[in-house]
Amino acid sequence: MSLDPEVHLRYLRLALDEAYKCEPTPTAFCVGCILVVSIDADEPVILSRGYSRELPGNTHAEANALTKARQISAEDLHRLFPSAPASVTIDEILARADIYTTMEPCSVRTSGLPPCADAVIAARIRRCFIGVSEPDDFVKCEGAQKLKDAGVQVIWVAGLESECLQAARRGH
Repeated sequence: MSLDPEVHLRYLRLALDEAYKCEPTPTAFCVGCILVVSIDADEPVILSRGYSRELPGNTHAEANALTKARQISAEDLHRLFPSAPASVTIDEILARADIYTTMEPCSVRTSGLPPCADAVIAARIRRCFIGVSEPDDFVKCEGAQKLKDAGVQVIWVAGLESECLQAARRGH
């Protein structure tokens, strides 16, 4: 997939749509995320979407999108990616994925749950497109640096910072 700014703004806007599905709370951000995969000549495919607190257990957007991606059946993977080998696994698909998130993936969780940056790294996601850095409202976030240190390409998408922050702080 190219680095065309308009393409990335379009995907980030879709992640913002996810953030607005999130139930606001005064003690956490509302974040949205999508996983996009392009295999060979196939058009990019949105593999999964996620938003904060979508799944039970005080969950975050990136972790939810990854959880939902891992629930995709082998049959559906082949339908989504017809040019992929018949033996393709979700882990191989994720290693070709880009993640678009409205806010920098967390590097620490006050709840004790694993940070989203760790989940992105473990999934071997290749690129992370971020709408806005995480403000220091709750913790000092070093997610982008953690991703870079692990070899994930981090791309800050310019143009939607205020919208991403406004969505994140709903309920504050």
